[in-house]
Amino acid sequence: MVDLWEQASRKGAPLVSPVDVRGLVEVTFVWRGEAEFTEVGWAERHVLQREPGTDVWHVTVRLPANVRTVYYFSHLAPGTWRPPRTNGPEGDTHLDPLNAEQVYFPANPSDPSDHDGWASLLTLPHAAPESWSLPQPGVPQGTTEPATLDGGRVAVYRPAGDRSAGLPAIVILDGYLGRTMMRMPTTLDNLIAAGRIPPLVAIFVDGGDATRAADLSPTSGWLSAFIERELMPWARRKHGISPYAHDIAIAGCSFGGLAAAGLALRAPHVFGAVISHSGSFWWPARAEDAPASGESEPEWLTREVLRGPRRDVRFYLDVGDRETAVFTEGTPDQRSVNRRFRDALRAKGYPVTYAEYAGDHDYLNWRNTFADGLIAIYGGRQV
Repeated sequence: MVDLWEQASRKGAPLVSPVDVRGLVEVTFVWRGEAEFTEVGWAERHVLQREPGTDVWHVTVRLPANVRTVYYFSHLAPGTWRPPRTNGPEGDTHLDPLNAEQVYFPANPSDPSDHDGWASLLTLPHAAPESWSLPQPGVPQGTTEPATLDGGRVAVYRPAGDRSAGLPAIVILDGYLGRTMMRMPTTLDNLIAAGRIPPLVAIFVDGGDATRAADLSPTSGWLSAFIERELMPWARRKHGISPYAHDIAIAGCSFGGLAAAGLALRAPHVFGAVISHSGSFWWPARAEDAPASGESEPEWLTREVLRGPRRDVRFYLDVGDRETAVFTEGTPDQRSVNRRFRDALRAKGYPVTYAEYAGDHDYLNWRNTFADGLIAIYGGRQV
């Protein structure tokens, strides 16, 4: 197995086999060092085995050749979630020292509870290209300016050269990562320049890392009050966005997708569309997280859809086809709850675009599918 390490050192890691007739590859992760336990992954975890008599660890995973994802090595207790905070090869969690491809998750400088994060990048041979999120020659760039309101910090994107009033708008939760690592302003620039969506305003709402789960629950009083009573009236006054709900969307990832859907269903007079990436529709997981009704069973928002009236809201939902692991004990997996939420919406007559991308629960995939959501919600609309 020392030969395996030498092979990875020459070729780069992880080692990837040729694509077989079923469209699969074997991906071999290799690490060398002293540890009591080693696993690799991000959302999906795999335990490495130490070759007896050596310090070489390895595991081989069979994956579809169209997967793009991120990963890191961890020597913490099994299943412990703590991505690396530096891009070095040392520490209880760290990057793959033989993989030069890295992804950086910058900490929000205005949030003392936030931390930098890093991951190694795995792009398999048939992965979809990252086209819309990369700067393109000749595409005019919009402007993004920060603002501080009484209830929180935001940043507002305006399309290049367009200062007309009445533009549609999208509110984006987890706004700092949205406008940095996820490159959402670049995606907007490219789609607008290509004529795939109309010019629109994007409002990035920053949140606190330490309070994220509570802030983004679908019954969060702080979030709904801030957005409905302060943010949207301010955006109409300051940026002249459209006053019509059908022109206004809200977007989020994971807990943010759950919050986006909950806000739109509760305030259809404000939002007419939702983009949800891997929404955490299993919520709540614990009795103390239950809404005021006292219901502590998972999938509360799905039940709310089925027992409530149909709202004038359209949806784009996506989730990874590999999101079959259970993150929180006692709840269903992410793919299952997204499918059931889709089915509930359609049963009530909501317009729903639904997709399962090749991959797992990570921002890298959502960076790519954000363009799909924008096209589904705004493509072909005349504003």
